Amino acid sequence: MLPVRHWTSTAHLQDLEKLGCLVLYEVDVHNMNEHPDLKQMKFDVILFNFPHAGHYSWLHERDSILIRMHQDLIAAYFKTAKEMVQEEGEIHVTVRDDDPYNTWEVEKLAECAGLQLKDKVEFRQENYPGYHNKRGGNINCNKKFPLKACYTYKFTLKVSAVETSDGSEVNDSASSEVTCIITTVEDLQI
Repeated sequence: MLPVRHWTSTAHLQDLEKLGCLVLYEVDVHNMNEHPDLKQMKFDVILFNFPHAGHYSWLHERDSILIRMHQDLIAAYFKTAKEMVQEEGEIHVTVRDDDPYNTWEVEKLAECAGLQLKDKVEFRQENYPGYHNKRGGNINCNKKFPLKACYTYKFTLKVSAVETSDGSEVNDSASSEVTCIITTVEDLQI
């Protein structure tokens, strides 16, 4: 499917395979931790650049239902990536941080998944030679989208308890103050 929608990716995919990289197609973030080729693996870093739930002719980026679809996608990514990362590993997601993309509340979704923010760095395309961003979905799928106000959020597994010098544990009270309500897209009746 990728070479059909994004025909310009073929050369890059061939280069990755020549380097010995494992290239998989149609991996679903909702259950990627159960994928036969991935379920026994642990990673230092897992990265999802510009996740997007798709384009629909009847929906606009500011529509609440599409925002919820994006949140569901990212929440699922965090939930499954958390099971696939090394204990000291990182889970990265790169998104635009301007309106309406900032309404996705990436940091809150990560916290609800048991992750904590380690760093937030500006995404600069020139740091990735040969990188070309592409739209997802079926509408203008091989077209670029504006890369403005883009950041890579780097998360680590949340430490639920901190050990003091005398060996006793102190619970992280900040984690208990966050209320997480995640409704899946299936509940929204599209």
